[in-house]
Amino acid sequence: MSSIQLQERMEKSEMGFFDKLEAKVPLWQQMIVGLIVGVLVGNLWPDFGKTLAPVGTAFIKSIKMIIIPLVLSAVTMGIYHMASDMKQLGKMAFVTFAWFYLATGLASLLGIALNQIFHPGIGGEMSATGVIPKDLATSIDWVKFFLDMIPDNVVATAAAGKILPFLTFCIALGVALGTMKEKAKPIVDILETLFEATIKIVNGILRITPVAVACIIAWVFASQGKAMIIALSKLIFTLYVGLFVFGAIFMVLVAVLGYNPIKMVKTIADALLLGFATCSSEPALPILFKQLEKMGIPTRIPAFCLPLGYTFNLDGSALYQSLAICFIADAYGMQLTLPALVTILITTLIANKGTANVPSASLVVMAVILTTIGLPAEAIAILAGVDRLMDMGRTVVNVFGNTFVALLLNRFFGNPGAPKQFNEMQA
Repeated sequence: MSSIQLQERMEKSEMGFFDKLEAKVPLWQQMIVGLIVGVLVGNLWPDFGKTLAPVGTAFIKSIKMIIIPLVLSAVTMGIYHMASDMKQLGKMAFVTFAWFYLATGLASLLGIALNQIFHPGIGGEMSATGVIPKDLATSIDWVKFFLDMIPDNVVATAAAGKILPFLTFCIALGVALGTMKEKAKPIVDILETLFEATIKIVNGILRITPVAVACIIAWVFASQGKAMIIALSKLIFTLYVGLFVFGAIFMVLVAVLGYNPIKMVKTIADALLLGFATCSSEPALPILFKQLEKMGIPTRIPAFCLPLGYTFNLDGSALYQSLAICFIADAYGMQLTLPALVTILITTLIANKGTANVPSASLVVMAVILTTIGLPAEAIAILAGVDRLMDMGRTVVNVFGNTFVALLLNRFFGNPGAPKQFNEMQA
């Protein structure tokens, strides 16, 4: 027996149960099984399905637990390594935000176009299917928005899970450490160790992902009324058509960057499915860090763009918001003239970014737009009952969109040879 064969046998013998399972059945396939089981349980045994909510909640809380330490270590280290070249850092920021606005505009335009084709709101259900938060904002206080980006207490900001102001601190800390050179080494070593430890925790949490996904989906299908789903089925169908189209556009752009799009989707499938099941980009954030690193992308690239994308680049949400506003306008019998459509497009583009640090951000965006075009913000309640089912799909596009940003930045500022290496590795 050769030394290589002996080493491979030793590595296999050291693998635990979950490692052996993932070697035979990839995690994304286990998650699909979890999705199917969840749908069956939620439909066949709804009372039991409703009792599974705490399992999903515990899983999501465990993921959120490591978001702040991950952002602190990854973003600070990413900025630290780029601080020696502030010119390149500035270019990365420009490309990142230029794409954020371009993608949001395209998504909003697609949502409006789909409404003009299908008109799901004409003859639609006008009764409220849920409730909206009390004192929901219907305008954006821009002064407060920019002031809130500066944390007055970093510890309190971290404890509250406010990513945007915490990012401001991490960027400032990374730049400061970059100017200190050798003096910064002790802190840098601690941050590198913290990042590695955080990823270890992520690996442990991922072991129970298929079970958690099954429980979350079982609760969703057990708690969502079938009558509401049927009443708004045309809107749900139209949204998913739009999300599929937008996903196809991303696939083409990924191919333009040199990646095999099918293989790329398989690589990030864990993050996409987790986003779908949890309706949140947060749980997908640490997984994307790992997967992009496997694709040959330097850690500093996702460390820079993923946390920003999590707050600023919500393409699926932008598509939904413009479509939902047009749906409500049609349901109220409002004539959507060209000026009205342009107003919806521009307001969505601005409000989508201006609410990045606001609670119930997506609802606030819709409330702002409805107020702008003269419709009552309370109309959002028409959609509230099935928002979870639509949120699942738009979160997938949000995660996909943030993945593309990392691939785009890598093309210009990272490892240009990564696509070729990735395609060869996956062959």
